[in-house]
Amino acid sequence: MRITSKGQVTIPQHIREDLGLLPETEVEMVAHGQTVVLRKAKGGDAGARGRRLIAHMRGRGKVRMITDQIMALTRGR
Repeated sequence: MRITSKGQVTIPQHIREDLGLLPETEVEMVAHGQTVVLRKAKGGDAGARGRRLIAHMRGRGKVRMITDQIMALTRGR
């Protein structure tokens, strides 16, 4: 793997999946001699991604249904 002119590298998909590194995940790099360790950042706001998703979806629903109707659809009745 190569570092781009902008200093970027691509983390292989299988590694991102194995470690749960989703888009917008905060990470940190720590140097140990000639080795660099990439890991999820400590102390990050774990609920921030969920709040962003909710904010993005809020108001997008077009169908007006009550909870019982939605549950009937999801249960196949």
